[in-house]
Amino acid sequence: MGKLLSLLARDDSNCCSSPRYDIFLDFENAAPTDTERDVYEEVQRVLLDSDKILEEIQCYKGAGKEIREAIADPSSITQERAWRAVKPLVDKLLRFYNHSLELKRVVPRLLGSLVGGSMSPTQHLEQQQALVKQFAEILEFVLKFDEHKMKTPAIQNDFSYYRRIVSRSGLINAELPPGEEPHIGAEVANRMSLFYAQATPMLKVLSEATSQFVNDNQQDLENTTETLSTMAKVCLRMLENPKLVAQFSREETSLLVLRVMVGLIILYDWVHPSGAFCRSSSVDVKGCVKFLQQQPPPKAEPLLNALRYTTKHLNSQSTPKNIRALLAA
Repeated sequence: MGKLLSLLARDDSNCCSSPRYDIFLDFENAAPTDTERDVYEEVQRVLLDSDKILEEIQCYKGAGKEIREAIADPSSITQERAWRAVKPLVDKLLRFYNHSLELKRVVPRLLGSLVGGSMSPTQHLEQQQALVKQFAEILEFVLKFDEHKMKTPAIQNDFSYYRRIVSRSGLINAELPPGEEPHIGAEVANRMSLFYAQATPMLKVLSEATSQFVNDNQQDLENTTETLSTMAKVCLRMLENPKLVAQFSREETSLLVLRVMVGLIILYDWVHPSGAFCRSSSVDVKGCVKFLQQQPPPKAEPLLNALRYTTKHLNSQSTPKNIRALLAA
């Protein structure tokens, strides 16, 4: 089980101490206990694919040149060349989309282990660190994927061209490798279009999966939101403590914790009926945003934009003006 450390020197006589958040979440080395193993192994199979997906979207090179040539000179040669360029890319996009469905499947299972039951949110965080680590890795994957997607307009351009081509019956007659389907079914293509039309498609899937979990388990609504807010506060407390940051063996772990903190705020905002930004919220949005603003812009801006543009309640009337001003672009 992952190591647990005190974030602050604990003093039971100190009424101002906050022992609920005095947890070191071991995002690097936490290993599953016997009770976590079944869920852990199922989620881990999806996470292994997540690494491959990130590699593919990071290196995604669109077929813009071939598409422009096919549009400018719509001959059979240029159109076949464009098809040959676009088809493997669309196969990648289908893999990305199918991976989002896998995340949508395993997230409720993971949440089912991390909330509810006889344990408090703090006890879940302390005693199920391997599952907490996996939840953090899902959040990091989601935010990383969406960062790359927002910087890759070729994804939507390629898929739009592909759909136009396959809608023209008989236009593509290129010989395909044995067993390769010439196009994706209309229903799946429609769903993929909706998926890639989102600025942050993976985050939307994760938010919907979390919301669906709450809808299906109304008795765990309070535990779910408290777990998200507690974990966000723990992440902020860890990042604010240089001694704890120094204990990370990998430099990128700090950025992971930063992404996780932001992802937790967004999820809380989607799941909690009043959202994360109202005065009664148990999330320290102000503290998290101010910490983000102290980071180098390449690290901070994508995460600040995620808070600005992918949350549900930021522009609600219940959001204090100072919070809106703090997140103003």
